[in-house]
Amino acid sequence: MRPGFLLLSIFLSATLRAQKVDSIYFHLYTDSLKKGQHNYINVDGKLSNGRWLPMTTKEVEFSCSAARFEGNELVIPPDFKEEKVIVKAILKANRNLVIEKTIWIKTLPDPELPSRGQIMQSPAEKKQKNRRRQ
Repeated sequence: MRPGFLLLSIFLSATLRAQKVDSIYFHLYTDSLKKGQHNYINVDGKLSNGRWLPMTTKEVEFSCSAARFEGNELVIPPDFKEEKVIVKAILKANRNLVIEKTIWIKTLPDPELPSRGQIMQSPAEKKQKNRRRQ
């Protein structure tokens, strides 16, 4: 075997090992899911070199106890009756890497959004109002 080929083989082997996913984690953007919406479920893989890699359905198989997935998005129907769901993610390259998480369904309504007039009110007008109250 030629020395150059041997060095290249060792380098490629070490590089591929450094890219191996050691563990997977949920990094959710919220503490509860909304009914009638697509809720993005973020799963990241931690590589053996300490770096993080975002996971998609190419790398992870998603499942849920009572709702359906479209890619990384968990679709909760508007008439959903359960108070929580159990989400499961399995790394396709190593099916022994499995994580599960119980995620609650949002029950309180969203607060009312400000009116167009409130949004368009200039910062100077807001400051003057605040000064008058003092």
